[in-house]
Amino acid sequence: MGVLEVRQLSHQFADKQLYEDAHFELNTEDHMGIIGQNGAGKSTLIKIITGQELPDEGEIKWKKSATIGYLDQYAEVAEGITVIEFLKTAFQRLYDISDKQTQAYTDYAENLDEKLLEKAGRYQEELEAKNFYDIDTEIDRVRTGLGLDAIEKDHQVSELSGGQRSKIILAKLLLENPEVILLDEPTNYLDTEHIDWLTDYLNQFEGCFMVISHDFEFLQNVTNTIIDVAFGKITKYRGNFKAAIKQKEAKKEAQLKAFQKQRLQIEKDEAYIRKNKAGTRATMAKSRQKRLDKIERVTPPSDIVKGKFDFPYLDTGSASTLAVKNLSVGYKTPLLSPVTFSLSHQEKVVLKGFNGIGKSTMIKSILKLIPTFGGSAEFSDSVVVNYFDQDLIWDNKEMTPLQIIQDEYPDLEPKTIRRRLAKSGINAANTMKPIGILSGGEQMKVKLSLVELKPSNFLILDEPTNHLDDDTKDALQRAVRRFPGNVLLVSHESPFYESWIDKVFDVEAIRIQK
Repeated sequence: MGVLEVRQLSHQFADKQLYEDAHFELNTEDHMGIIGQNGAGKSTLIKIITGQELPDEGEIKWKKSATIGYLDQYAEVAEGITVIEFLKTAFQRLYDISDKQTQAYTDYAENLDEKLLEKAGRYQEELEAKNFYDIDTEIDRVRTGLGLDAIEKDHQVSELSGGQRSKIILAKLLLENPEVILLDEPTNYLDTEHIDWLTDYLNQFEGCFMVISHDFEFLQNVTNTIIDVAFGKITKYRGNFKAAIKQKEAKKEAQLKAFQKQRLQIEKDEAYIRKNKAGTRATMAKSRQKRLDKIERVTPPSDIVKGKFDFPYLDTGSASTLAVKNLSVGYKTPLLSPVTFSLSHQEKVVLKGFNGIGKSTMIKSILKLIPTFGGSAEFSDSVVVNYFDQDLIWDNKEMTPLQIIQDEYPDLEPKTIRRRLAKSGINAANTMKPIGILSGGEQMKVKLSLVELKPSNFLILDEPTNHLDDDTKDALQRAVRRFPGNVLLVSHESPFYESWIDKVFDVEAIRIQK
């Protein structure tokens, strides 16, 4: 067998059949990408194969003694420890062996038992074989590769941003070096440089991995096999992402031709039966009816309903919309040099720079959501800001999308809210589910629906493409592009903005070196 065998997997989530009698294998040489639309069941699949959720039916069989590392996009991080302490927990077993070795030497000093020296020697051999004495170098290598070197080693994990926490969890997982790596949206909070580093790491990885991602360029560069989760089925394709898509399209075309051919034959038979169900040819008509009753119908290829967005515009008469003067931002200490810039009406600007450098901090300071170290940021009187923040944090995770929007806009009728959610790609069933159990992409769509309900002339969007599938990203890009007002965007995905942005503000250029 391979490293993992999934057999006859069936699982229903509320009223939606995620998989039905699905099967696939993960082999030792597989660098497997997992693709599918938001809500198709990709993250649920990972949770099932790691034992966090039980399937309705099916068998999950791992190779005995396989070591598995899992990156959960919503994982909790331990509180009360520093960044370096957290990363060192990846080597806890080796530190425990080192402690045992020290104890063996201490005990030998007391009773001179030669067996204790032999034991200490065995511990030494294992520590050397596992490169224990190079741990600090390896931690620094991974920290630098993922951009965590911009964060001080003694920084408290509890004070990190959501994106920084995701990166530190990923760093710890890579440092553990398991036989199998399971990654859920690992590039969400990485910029291009660090995605390139992760790509090189995975291509050199000696084990196998499964990775969920909506970053198709990343998948193209790291995969040699793809599984597509769609419409209750899991289909495995050999080759990288582009090869898989070609195979998927060919299969879809063949299915469509088979469906059309069968439909024509069925229509012909039904017409014959209607015409001859009585009379001299009634026996023949009955025979054709029996054949129709037994026929296995070919299902037509299905298509996901694509989301559509539209941000209502509120006209402004001001030529200048935002003036920032000598603004100094940060938390305990300034992160960036004092910055001065201004925006004119209709200008669209992107804040660029690696995760954790201070882009979101600058936005929150401009919006006066957090205190500053000096300077000012003032919008003109006619500006109405609409702000989208990247964190998937809800006051009550048990509330449904319908309730969340109704709570924010109590005058809206439920049917209007359902229509708005449906337009964003949230189906009727998910409209009534607790927000906390929806996928990351579906939660982002709910947040975007809230933004759509507020007329404005200044959009501030902080990483709005995280968790979104490609179709939804395209729909969002079109909506932002045609918005007549200002846009201040934070994004690590240059393909999302490079064709329509007016200015790029490189935040790295004003970072305070420590």
